[in-house]
Amino acid sequence: MARFFGRYEHSLDAKGRLILPSKFRSAFEHGGYLSQFNERCLALWTPDDFEKQMAIMEESQQLSTEQRNLGRIWASGSQEVEVDKQGRMAIPGYLREYALLTGDVLVHGAIDRVELWDPQEWSAKVAPTEHQLTDGTI
Repeated sequence: MARFFGRYEHSLDAKGRLILPSKFRSAFEHGGYLSQFNERCLALWTPDDFEKQMAIMEESQQLSTEQRNLGRIWASGSQEVEVDKQGRMAIPGYLREYALLTGDVLVHGAIDRVELWDPQEWSAKVAPTEHQLTDGTI
């Protein structure tokens, strides 16, 4: 079971590719799955963790029309990806557009997945919660 942590600053190349931090590459040597995720980031899953997430989405579709629509959106917004020998991963245009990725990209370990964030989106949505660390409330 792969676990991911750490924060890395990278950028997209002219072809929309991202160099995956070397620390994460071995988990994706047989490919991975990139999907739209919460708060407008992208999630990169190992094949095993993607299967787990698919099972969760499949089960939740039985609950309501809204859950079925979320499952549809998530499945249609997911893409199998390969990491080449240079550690580059192509990010399809529709996923770059969803996550507002145009240049700089923050690559974060998020325990069971790797997340890709536009730096401004990260600051607006996640950084305000950092006060819980500085206040000692977690």
